[in-house]
Amino acid sequence: MAATTLDAPDAHQLAQFYQSLLGWQIEKEEPGWVELAPPGGGAGLSFQTEPLFSRPQWPATRSEQQMMVHLDIEVSDLPSAVEYALALGATLADFQPQAGVRVLCDPVGHPICLFARSP
Repeated sequence: MAATTLDAPDAHQLAQFYQSLLGWQIEKEEPGWVELAPPGGGAGLSFQTEPLFSRPQWPATRSEQQMMVHLDIEVSDLPSAVEYALALGATLADFQPQAGVRVLCDPVGHPICLFARSP
């Protein structure tokens, strides 16, 4: 697999959020499309502009756009990572299903699960 692609009203704005959150570099950028690459290689994260994008609802409901994918991101310090993501424009989800995991939504609503692996 080369990458996971997230739709957004503006690919460049959402890519900037994830570039800051993850510290990854832009690999490719063109109108309506951005690719981020992790240091050292591996599957990246891409963003495409979707003019008909609808913000996903999490947790899912029958009457709203359901999420199609969510990202699990391992961090070394969960409270600090949550604070950093919030400062970048993420929001804390109302529903938190697990201790030790914090569910946030990126600026356009894609869920992100931040967690610190137990030793």
